[in-house]
Amino acid sequence: MIHVLAEIQLHTDARDAFTAAFARLTPHVCAEVGCIEYQGAVEIATDIVAQAPVRDTVFTVIEKWRDEAALVAHLIAPHMAEHQRQTSSMTLGTTIRILRSI
Repeated sequence: MIHVLAEIQLHTDARDAFTAAFARLTPHVCAEVGCIEYQGAVEIATDIVAQAPVRDTVFTVIEKWRDEAALVAHLIAPHMAEHQRQTSSMTLGTTIRILRSI
């Protein structure tokens, strides 16, 4: 299984619009062959001492894929290209971390 943590840096005040676009995208991604989990998350403030400062302009996508081939197919899917086109004015960049279970 492949795990992906994608951090999307958003323009200030773009989180609500990006979240709405992500909600429209999610069912398409979840229907992809090999998708095990695909969900968005935003940081929240807590009283936990070890927590890093909250970043209001970061949207994190938590993903699980059957294998690397499924992830590669996801990245080139037409609905992903459309989503990126629709949200490009909301984002500053994306960093992904690809992990495997041990």
